[in-house]
Amino acid sequence: MRAGDVSPERLHSESLLFVTAENQSKALENILPILTGTETEIYKRGRNAKGRAPKSASVTDYRRATGFECLFGYLYLAGEHMRIRELFDMAFN
Repeated sequence: MRAGDVSPERLHSESLLFVTAENQSKALENILPILTGTETEIYKRGRNAKGRAPKSASVTDYRRATGFECLFGYLYLAGEHMRIRELFDMAFN
């Protein structure tokens, strides 16, 4: 198989490892102990305090996943690409 030559079904199933609220919530557990004070604050502020979770996720997983995504968005906008790689590798390994 050539690089980039993947069926849509396989691509979809593999992407679910990274984009579901449940998996992001689990990944967060791997990085919470090593977050800096600022990163922890960004994560906590990014959790949705209001609103409904989708039917496919628990409220806890949804809020944690929202904070997780917010943290990575903050790091991206701050230009912290090496830190993103470090946290992403730890989160999903």
